[in-house]
Amino acid sequence: MEERLLVKRAKRGDVDAFGELYGQIYKKLYAYALYTLKRPEDAEDVVGEAVVDAFAGIGQLKKEESFANWMYQIVANKCRQKMRDYYRKEEELSEEVIEANTPPEDCWSDSKEEHIQVRHAFFQLPKEDREILGMHVLFGYKTREIAQFLQMNENTVRSRESRALKRMRGMLEGATG
Repeated sequence: MEERLLVKRAKRGDVDAFGELYGQIYKKLYAYALYTLKRPEDAEDVVGEAVVDAFAGIGQLKKEESFANWMYQIVANKCRQKMRDYYRKEEELSEEVIEANTPPEDCWSDSKEEHIQVRHAFFQLPKEDREILGMHVLFGYKTREIAQFLQMNENTVRSRESRALKRMRGMLEGATG
């Protein structure tokens, strides 16, 4: 069923319509949260909280075709809040914790070793670069959309993404070479 019709039904309180919308983007939301927060349990919590908030506030969604973008923004805000909580607790995530917390098997197609190497390289990037890459690669946003969301110039987004990918490639080549 078309996304716009599902959103209209969800706005009228149709739980099944909301569930169908959510089901279409859950893996992307979870992947973004996991790459941002590094811990599966935190990613699950953030996505769960975002879904509850989204269902409660779906009447505030202005454009029916923007459901996925709206959900992403809720998850991104929840991730930022969780990161602030990490810093407040002065909790440092060690590499062992990152490696021990691998995602569910159906979330990734790469081997566990490749996944760990990519995650390690990803986390070596500055936070803003990780956010740009996550929005583009994991969520499929276009440069223009990322620039609007992050309030950046489109050229800045493109150049940061390009440099981040080159850095990751170099780190991954160094890990396998």
